Amino acid sequence: MTQDVEMKDNPNTPSQSLPPPPPSTLHHLKEIASVIENGSKSNEVRRIGRAVRLTIALRKRLTASVLSSFIDYALIPGSDPHPRLSSYLPKEDDQAMETDTAISAAQTQGKQLSPELEIYCYFVVLLFLIDHKRYNEAKDCSSASIVRLKSLNSRTVDVIASRLYFYYSYSYELTGDLAEIRGNLLALHRITTLRRDELGQETLLNLLLRNYLHYNLYDQAEKLRSKAPRFEAHSNQQFCRYLFYLGQIRTIQLEYTDAKESLLQAARKAPVAARGFRIQCNKWAVIVRLLLGEIPERTIFMQGGMEKALRPYFELTNAVRIGDLELFRSVTEKYATTFNTDRTHNLIVRLRHNVIRTGLRNISISYSRISLVDVAQKLRLNSSNPVADAESIVAKAIRDGAIDATLDHANGWMVSKETGDIYSTNEPQLAFNSRIAFCLNMHNEAVRALRFPPNTLKEKESAEKRRERQQQEQELAKHIEEDDDDDF
Repeated sequence: MTQDVEMKDNPNTPSQSLPPPPPSTLHHLKEIASVIENGSKSNEVRRIGRAVRLTIALRKRLTASVLSSFIDYALIPGSDPHPRLSSYLPKEDDQAMETDTAISAAQTQGKQLSPELEIYCYFVVLLFLIDHKRYNEAKDCSSASIVRLKSLNSRTVDVIASRLYFYYSYSYELTGDLAEIRGNLLALHRITTLRRDELGQETLLNLLLRNYLHYNLYDQAEKLRSKAPRFEAHSNQQFCRYLFYLGQIRTIQLEYTDAKESLLQAARKAPVAARGFRIQCNKWAVIVRLLLGEIPERTIFMQGGMEKALRPYFELTNAVRIGDLELFRSVTEKYATTFNTDRTHNLIVRLRHNVIRTGLRNISISYSRISLVDVAQKLRLNSSNPVADAESIVAKAIRDGAIDATLDHANGWMVSKETGDIYSTNEPQLAFNSRIAFCLNMHNEAVRALRFPPNTLKEKESAEKRRERQQQEQELAKHIEEDDDDDF
């Protein structure tokens, strides 16, 4: 009886409710596909951009079985891209794939293939191939997607197309075949210009500049940049890349002032998550400032996560600041591999003259009169006739205005003049003007970046429209904030 009573009461005992399992990656991809379809139907480019950002968040969770099931869901089984994209994915779990395929086949009957969804399938498969280091297959997949994009002229495809352009060039760069696609990139840039696809224009322009700079073709890069159509920057990431490439071109062309402004602006505008890009910008900016005769602040080398990467440039800056030619030579030999990898070795060779000039300036400040023999010893000139070299270096520095001194050739002396008050010169005014110009430029950029509601003065909006507009502005601000940290 007791057992029967217990068995009877057992079903009435309250059971603990378990939390629902988290949605799978395939479920997220299906939701993204619905966002893309809704965006293409309503012609809202913002929805397509949101779908791309959501995909980047799922990038590490993409597997072959998930992508195979998603392709069966998104594409019509008898369509042309379905077998092509399926061929790039290895068969991992045949049973799970067959189940998903049977479900999706029933759902996709009578469904018309969306161009946006088709291009999106190329995009996710290409991400999977690159992440798994299958670069040759990634080249084939990206080339097939570019062929398909040339036949599509829709603004809702432009957001995904710009990402495909980037990974198309990146896959060829990983295999060392970047020169093969230069003509194709130029043709794509011409197509996007005719179609008024400004996002595609700025993406392809940066890819072409990167292509030229990869092979040290700086003259061709400057000609392309100067003759490319002007447009307003729509992507902060692409604008930062453009400023970085422009700074590199200006540095090679000896236009150090413009190069410094471009590189510092690129480092300032780059998202915090783009640490590698900011490190490269700071490396080039340090070299340019040293070539200008400036000494970068110590805080630049102490930024979070950059200390180790910027250590060679910190020691290089210290050698230039002291004016020690021997220390400069030892630093360049010690970090020669790093400088060659960063492609800044040729610029560092130019710094030798700055080191000598800095050392000579320190000598002229410390001594009212010093012999050229001592100057050669202090500068550590290693040559067959160091005294003659020291005399020519001192004469050139006096002619350029680097030091305020006279040269006594008969006695072999360098006689320094008295150091005047720096505040009686124009140097404080020039420094103050440069700071004012920087602040005004930052203010103007902030004003241009402001967003105003449309038709504010033309008509009064109702309360419902106002709430809808404010909600859209909040969503847009959230998407812009997410976009700053997205796949730089």
